[in-house]
Amino acid sequence: MRRITLDDVASLAGVSPITVSRVLRKPAVVSEALRLRVNNAIDQLGYIPNVAASRLASSRTHMIGVIVPTLYNVIFADYLFALHEVLIAAGFQVIVVNSRYSEIEEENAIKALLGQRVEAIIIAGIHHTSLSRQLLVRARLPVVETFELSDDPISLNIGMSQEDAGYTATRHLLDRGFRRIAFLTGNLDHRAQSRFDGYHTAMHEVGFNSSKIIAPRPRHSSVALGSELFGEMHDRGDLPEAIFCTDDNLALGAMQECRKRRIRVPDDISIIGFHDLEFAACAAPSLSSIATRRYETGRLAAGKVLLALDASTRSGIEQIDMGFTLIARESTSANAGLDPPQAS
Repeated sequence: MRRITLDDVASLAGVSPITVSRVLRKPAVVSEALRLRVNNAIDQLGYIPNVAASRLASSRTHMIGVIVPTLYNVIFADYLFALHEVLIAAGFQVIVVNSRYSEIEEENAIKALLGQRVEAIIIAGIHHTSLSRQLLVRARLPVVETFELSDDPISLNIGMSQEDAGYTATRHLLDRGFRRIAFLTGNLDHRAQSRFDGYHTAMHEVGFNSSKIIAPRPRHSSVALGSELFGEMHDRGDLPEAIFCTDDNLALGAMQECRKRRIRVPDDISIIGFHDLEFAACAAPSLSSIATRRYETGRLAAGKVLLALDASTRSGIEQIDMGFTLIARESTSANAGLDPPQAS
């Protein structure tokens, strides 16, 4: 079947191809009657404008590239929703690419997005290959690194200290008198490693041993994985007094497995999660967690990109700490019956 062209639309509408192009690019400068006539012809023929050709004729693509490590984990849903909410309303198309927690795949994603002539790139994360960093710097377009704080931002960095958050979660358990505290994760990516570093620091401060429980192979965080990892730990006879899970999904799975095995939370074991997902407050018992500002991070990143695309407001390197909040709920409400640990 022959592709419908701009000339076909012009012929049906009884106008010139230049007029059709003007209606598509600048509808406000033509009369309403003319706009309706051309749009009716477009609808009748099912014409789809050639976006690639339009880009060649303009220095603007109105496309923003976004790179996330996974599309599986729900923690990125609020973030992506906020980005779309702001950018689409401003007339931009959002292209989302999944790097699958691989710096090499992120590098390939950056190359692909730059090849599409995106006007800005927003990345969840701060760890890149040397070539990725070179590409982003040389592109001379707005770059926003999110979710973590960088010691050497490329341009704009909006995030939080994952290590401080891990430390705070662990201190919450230590201050309740727990000594045998396990760290549970499915995939020890950079952010999970930083949370573990904070956990390890807190445990080391009071002279306690740290214990890391990781899936045998990298796995997406999920309720099922949390249940599986807790079950394996229990079957080994390696049951701690408390668990710090790097994700609320893992924490919920661990709590469900406790219920199956008649282990009471928080009376027999305390559990804290991370991110404070919507179900955390509704779980039974309600789940203690570290609340992260994912939606707010997305909105701020998108807003900063729009400002940066205005040449008159472009600035240098900027870093914004979004912080985090410890939300203490029922899953850690029991006290171990011990005096709070003292620093050694």
